[in-house]
Amino acid sequence: MGGSSSSKVFPDAARALEGILKDGMTLMCGGFGLCGIPERLISALHDSGVRNLTVISNNAGVDGAGLGLLLQSRQIRKMISSYVGENKEFERQYLAGELELEFNPQGTMAERIRAGGAGIYAFFTRTGAGTIVADGKEQRVVDGEVYVLERGLVADVSLVKAWKGDTEGNLIYRKTARNFNPNMATAGRITVAEVEILVPAGELDPDQVHTPGIFVKRIIDGSPYHKLIEKRTLRKRTEGSHAVVA
Repeated sequence: MGGSSSSKVFPDAARALEGILKDGMTLMCGGFGLCGIPERLISALHDSGVRNLTVISNNAGVDGAGLGLLLQSRQIRKMISSYVGENKEFERQYLAGELELEFNPQGTMAERIRAGGAGIYAFFTRTGAGTIVADGKEQRVVDGEVYVLERGLVADVSLVKAWKGDTEGNLIYRKTARNFNPNMATAGRITVAEVEILVPAGELDPDQVHTPGIFVKRIIDGSPYHKLIEKRTLRKRTEGSHAVVA
């Protein structure tokens, strides 16, 4: 059983994804590295067994975490990404020809998602002109500069993570998590959100809302979270003191 007919709130990630997953679908997944990723929904997606996914995400997580879980279980057929340098299994599958990759400059990818959510079919940009990024794409010279046509991106389902949300699906993101998540929330035919704090409708200051609830079809309270650190970096301390060595 999912949420009631009048409610967007579902009791857990698995039930929030019931009835909307299918093999071969296109999926957007928010986050940057391991920050702001919808980890509860990714885990439920992994457990669902859905396969042959095309996943639009800035990166593919790391080995054993985030979208790395779906790579290990071979549920992803194609990645549309910007940065993939932290995942050895991604590298192995790509070099072995087992995984298709559509590589995007990061700003171009962000704009493709924003354009898709805004109903803009395509746009011209100078980024990537003269490189392999432009191969096979329409190009146009404007004022003596070469521009490349990039198509907007949309998805069957968008999975996003927010800091706080209400029962109507209004979302507030916190710091780095406010990267790809807001744009992806607008570019999915169905958007499912998970939040750290879920409050009743009316408790959020409207001026602080980043994603209006009209874009969000389903929402879960995913707390508590264990915040993973992708790369832990510590400075050495001098002996007998707490001074930090520069």
